Amino acid sequence: MLTVLAALVAVVAFSQEKVPYSLPRTSLEFTVKAVRTDFTAGPYAAYASKYLGIDVRTADETTFTISEVKMRSYSEADPSARYYWNASKDARPTMLKLTSQGLVSTGNQQVKSDWKFPARQNQEFNSRPANLTNASGAMGREVVVEKGEEAKAAEVAKRIFAIRDNKYNILVGDTDATYSGEAMKTAIDALDAMEAELMELFVGRTSTGEQQAVFEIIPEAGVQNAVAFRLSQTDGLVAPDDYSGTPWFVQIVPEALAAPVIKEEPAPAKKGKKQQPVQTLHYRIPVVCSISLGDGVAVLLNQRVPVYQLGEEIEYPIN
Repeated sequence: MLTVLAALVAVVAFSQEKVPYSLPRTSLEFTVKAVRTDFTAGPYAAYASKYLGIDVRTADETTFTISEVKMRSYSEADPSARYYWNASKDARPTMLKLTSQGLVSTGNQQVKSDWKFPARQNQEFNSRPANLTNASGAMGREVVVEKGEEAKAAEVAKRIFAIRDNKYNILVGDTDATYSGEAMKTAIDALDAMEAELMELFVGRTSTGEQQAVFEIIPEAGVQNAVAFRLSQTDGLVAPDDYSGTPWFVQIVPEALAAPVIKEEPAPAKKGKKQQPVQTLHYRIPVVCSISLGDGVAVLLNQRVPVYQLGEEIEYPIN
């Protein structure tokens, strides 16, 4: 469909006197995933040291960490670089490719890139995402008794030690029943589950979820560092202008673009012969840039990408 559309645009354009076109520019799209970890302290955490002899966390906490970053580059029409080409009826510039955005490029492209069309919809970003999912983790059944917190903690600790004693007796064979093979494993697994359920009342529980957001940056001349997004410890991935989070920077370092080799100019036309006026098209030669993403300490991404708007703009003769 895009090929047919390009052909139709070209036919319509060349039937006109002027052909409008835009130079391409490169945009960088970052798909970022973060893991949310929620810790809920146990109701008897304050008594864990006294009755179990262990130190545990006593306060609830939520943390976010970056788990994955992917980058894609796109070519799109640069609204700040629009030109007209005065086309004659007989003009057939075979090097010209027209797309639905009026982009121009040469037919010999060594680096493949994706065209971004108006119909393409980017994933929208919400500062407080609703796509968080938490893994299930039960705190155990609630103990409702007319006792103080410490008395209930002592009772639960006593049950934990009783379960451990039962497991030990089964393993050494000091029980009325005889356990072996699969029966022993089943019994031990059941006791382990009971112990884990009761231990959560002291050590707390942890659940995790995943958050994803998409951010886009358009490289600009003279700007080598830009904030791609921020990571908040309360809201996770947030927009670059949300100062509640720690910034993650994109560093864009263009490589040197060598000067073209100057070839000998063709001999001038003989006198008396009418010369055809030279027509030109504006064209951009992209420069390869090293792109890295990090928070100032860790670097999660490092790639080389051709960027049109940071390269060189020239005029391309077409006759």
